Amino acid sequence: MTGTPSEDNGPESGDSKTQWPVTLAGVSETVVTTLGPNERWNVAALGVHAPDGDGPATATTWGRTRTWRNFRERGSGYVQFTRDPVDFAEAALSVREEDDPVIDSADAWVTVDVERRDSGNEGDTQWVEWALNPVDSTVERRVVPTTNRGHAAVVEATVAASRLDVPSYDRETLLDRLAYFESVVETAGGERERAAFERVCDLVDADW
Repeated sequence: MTGTPSEDNGPESGDSKTQWPVTLAGVSETVVTTLGPNERWNVAALGVHAPDGDGPATATTWGRTRTWRNFRERGSGYVQFTRDPVDFAEAALSVREEDDPVIDSADAWVTVDVERRDSGNEGDTQWVEWALNPVDSTVERRVVPTTNRGHAAVVEATVAASRLDVPSYDRETLLDRLAYFESVVETAGGERERAAFERVCDLVDADW
């Protein structure tokens, strides 16, 4: 189903009259595409923090990533909500570029203008907090939600894998987590979750 969501689909963000296509709560793990200098869309994972009161939704980039560069230079992107664990794993851990901004598995997406709100450093890593203001949104399909521990394990595995080379995190602890998440996927995951974890193994230079 395609179309602009009605007023009961999500809260307004900031002063924008366009709404998010979902109700944001806590941190929503999304896929974001941003236009690079080569005129292709970089695909990455992005944690979207729900608005605090009347403020905007926010997201934080860590390091001088492609998303950070494209946010800074373009000031916009496409935040997408996908249930596909393979697409999420690739967005989180690989360099992926597409000709079109919206990936096929997106159930809904929102075009956002971004504005730098705050910045700092944690250890040797620069972080920037961005305000995300929706300017257009579309719901591609409506689905009945299900709870799959394997899917959650894939998401958590990408977080652990992304921290393996960060000095402030204990590598052995992260490897133990990856081994546990792999066992959860094997026990509770479906075909796509197992395929996603295989991609995690392919993209991470480590053994656990």
